[in-house]
Amino acid sequence: MFTVAVARPRFNAQGECTFDGKLGIFPFTYQEAAKRNSKNRDKGTMVTKVVESVRKEETRDMLINQIVPAIMQKWPPSEGPKTIFIQQDNARTHITQSDAIWQQAHQQGDFTFILVQQPPNSPDLNILDLGFFKSIQSLMHKKMPKDVDDMLDAVNQAYYELEARTLGNVWLSYQYVMSEILKAKGSNNYDLPHVNKKRLFAQGRLL
Repeated sequence: MFTVAVARPRFNAQGECTFDGKLGIFPFTYQEAAKRNSKNRDKGTMVTKVVESVRKEETRDMLINQIVPAIMQKWPPSEGPKTIFIQQDNARTHITQSDAIWQQAHQQGDFTFILVQQPPNSPDLNILDLGFFKSIQSLMHKKMPKDVDDMLDAVNQAYYELEARTLGNVWLSYQYVMSEILKAKGSNNYDLPHVNKKRLFAQGRLL
């Protein structure tokens, strides 16, 4: 399992990417000594294991020690006031803004971090599901990972190979979905919009 943090990419007037929006991809893994010999390793060799059950403790630690530092390091200095809203889905393992430990960490330097939850019963408002994961999976499967370490390398490589323009298109899809939800007065009674983003970009109507 991974936690992925993305923001909307930024492009200048010439269409050049000034911020790719990729803040980081972080696995829920740990190291453990192998308990027996195998053809691939000796007993006692450190191997990577996947955290099988992610709890609030793990998601809180990921936010405070991985995601927040990554945002602070990569956030464009030209963005002005640094109030960052971190949207999460509604998984029970996610903490909320009122979490006591998070309250001690959500303000750091010039940054203020605010946790918000994805609106309930609104599956199309999970931006990572609007083409991002599909793009990552397509790139990852070309690597043919054989074990956990190979999988981690493949996912990380696929993440960083993903073009900023592709991620930008995902954010555009997100905006179109929000527009449809507003038209439907907050209900799910709408069709997913289909917009030819490549054609709009070729026409110079998208930066």
